[in-house]
Amino acid sequence: MEPLGTTLFTLLVAWAVITAALICMLIYRGTLESHEEDQIFLDKAGDSMAQEQRLIVARIERLGMPIKLLITASILLLLIIAGLWLWQGFKNF
Repeated sequence: MEPLGTTLFTLLVAWAVITAALICMLIYRGTLESHEEDQIFLDKAGDSMAQEQRLIVARIERLGMPIKLLITASILLLLIIAGLWLWQGFKNF
């Protein structure tokens, strides 16, 4: 059987990778949101600007589900790590 310390280390590394990916996605979404305009008054000549804004909004909406999944995975891994750490502490007490 694998020592519990190795398991905790592996889970910590997995949590760090997932949390880093989450932070990168949040930063990317923030940069996309900074390029999004609240209101645009366009005429026929500005159709390309309107299309750009639609693409930005579509990208932001597509990021919603992966961000939620990464948040959930990060929280679950953190709870599992805390539970194993406490269990190991009580076992050695």
